[in-house]
Amino acid sequence: MIDYVKTSSDKLIQATIEHLEISLLALLIALVFASVLTICLLFNPKIRQSSVYLLSLLYAIPSFALFALLIPWTGLGRRTAIVVLVVYAQYMLVRTFLAGLTQVDQSVLEAAIGMGMTRWQLLWKIQLPLAQSSVFAGIRLAASSIIAIATIASTINAGGLGTILFDGLRTMSMAKLLWGILLTVALSLLANLVLYLLEELFKNDTVI
Repeated sequence: MIDYVKTSSDKLIQATIEHLEISLLALLIALVFASVLTICLLFNPKIRQSSVYLLSLLYAIPSFALFALLIPWTGLGRRTAIVVLVVYAQYMLVRTFLAGLTQVDQSVLEAAIGMGMTRWQLLWKIQLPLAQSSVFAGIRLAASSIIAIATIASTINAGGLGTILFDGLRTMSMAKLLWGILLTVALSLLANLVLYLLEELFKNDTVI
């Protein structure tokens, strides 16, 4: 493994950076879409259950199949990879966001309404702070899933650590396989650590 690092450190660094870029961009876009969708479903409970069920069906589609379906429209490369990762993240994000927001004690909401708060004020000042743990849990879950699924994106020329992994499988190189796995796991752990620190920061701001 050390010999491979000495001879191919540039490839490892480039693949790691590409993987990080794809995963981060996909997570940011997924958060925007999931936030909008969550608010729409929160204010429209009649379509909430069916919408979450539809997202679960999309999540159940194998990643290879979804890549194949999108390639004729979005082509090979990062664009298709990011679209697929964003789609997969929606179910985890929306489900956990809604779970946290809808499980706020009804008596707290009624008291806030009695104080004259509007629906949007309830969301920003009451529901979101109380649902913070669930929200961050969903983001951590989505981040880990995106980083893992992004390895498959190398099969459509999107780059990332999947290029090291699949090259290791093709050439039966244990060093490539191990470095691909270790770096993917390291990115996932790093993402979870960063999100945990952000959650603690937001908790402290809320308390203050």
